[in-house]
Amino acid sequence: MTTLALEFRRGRTLLFWLGLTIVLYTAGMTLFYPQTLSDKEAVDQMLKLWPKEMLAAFSIEGNLGDPGTYFNVYIFSLIWPVIAAIEGILVGTRSTAADLDRGYLELPLATPISRTRYLATTIAVQVVAMALLTVAMILSIVLLGPVIAISFDLPRFALVGVVALAFGCAIAAASTLLGVMTLSRGKAGGIVAGVLLAMYLLQTLSKLAPDLASLSYLSAFRYFAPAPIINLGTIPGGDVAVLGSVAVACWVAALWAFRRRDLIV
Repeated sequence: MTTLALEFRRGRTLLFWLGLTIVLYTAGMTLFYPQTLSDKEAVDQMLKLWPKEMLAAFSIEGNLGDPGTYFNVYIFSLIWPVIAAIEGILVGTRSTAADLDRGYLELPLATPISRTRYLATTIAVQVVAMALLTVAMILSIVLLGPVIAISFDLPRFALVGVVALAFGCAIAAASTLLGVMTLSRGKAGGIVAGVLLAMYLLQTLSKLAPDLASLSYLSAFRYFAPAPIINLGTIPGGDVAVLGSVAVACWVAALWAFRRRDLIV
């Protein structure tokens, strides 16, 4: 419990600022939604002038007046991957690569706590922190519904929150594993950021070229699709299973590798 409390204390500042950022941004875009509805015809005409490459890059599929399309474009595919990546990389590499670099890692490992338990505690903090950010994002939309006189379907947005959490956990888990393997926050963060960007480009390319549609299976963004959940009530069981499996596999691999990792670099 002491290690858990310490990890939460160490991450509280980052969690606060990321939470504040996503709440303010999400609330602002939610309050702007009625304006998009009132200017629906003008928005549709504008989108017709945009090249299909730009529409694919911003995940604009369908009508921006639909809540699923709107919130997917302006929030879930725009700000959440950035927030999740920052939280996942910084927290996922903090207790291993970053602490080793500043000479702090020897202190917790000198106590009776095992390496496995130590890293498992930091993983638990990653999950809780990502869950808090997810809840803050979803509530910033749903709770403002009465303010803008629009009723949002809470169960559907809650399902989006589950997928968003799984997406964020996959990033954090990959960062944890790379942090253990490289013992370098810079290398681990760079690899995760680079792979995320490559996955985003693959997803965009798969939309532009039907012959390359199968490439999307290699992208995490394929399995994070909020629009059909909100608009159609689609149950994202398969997407959560894929992202969750990646997260669990990476965390288990990190726990196994950390037990045997030579920390002398």
